[in-house]
Amino acid sequence: MIKLKVSMLNSVALLAGLSLLAACSAPEESDSNTASTGTSFNTTLDVAQVMTLVLEPASDILWDSGGWVLDAAGYEELYPTTDEGWDYVRAQAAVVVESGNMLALPGRALDNDAWMIYSEGLSSAGMLAMEAAAAQNKEDFFQAGAQIYSVCSACHQAYSPDILDVFDEEAD
Repeated sequence: MIKLKVSMLNSVALLAGLSLLAACSAPEESDSNTASTGTSFNTTLDVAQVMTLVLEPASDILWDSGGWVLDAAGYEELYPTTDEGWDYVRAQAAVVVESGNMLALPGRALDNDAWMIYSEGLSSAGMLAMEAAAAQNKEDFFQAGAQIYSVCSACHQAYSPDILDVFDEEAD
């Protein structure tokens, strides 16, 4: 009787394992969002949505967390002051890294030329920000934020010059 129960348990375990394997198998390939490797990506969010919902909020947090302000009220450093604060900006830098990857996905990449260079540059600058945040190095963090800004500005100039015009109008 005990052997029968063990055999039934083994059969149940085998069936459960096979079911899990079947559930984890690759989904059916879809349209143009399938890479040459046969992997599909969900690119439901378009480039503008990735930028406004993912990249811009993370970048704003980085830019608001590095540097200093000198005004009539005095001098204020913007850098995190706690380990938790540095961990938070490091996580936002990771979002910037992955945003570069998201923008390079088939279905989002506008071309395989400059767009890919800017996407890679964004990821690289985000990595610099992550490393600086991990080391709590204020100068490197500030420089990484400047590099992120440079990559974004160059890409906007190449692909969407109207975005730069909006900033110019706000300054007037």
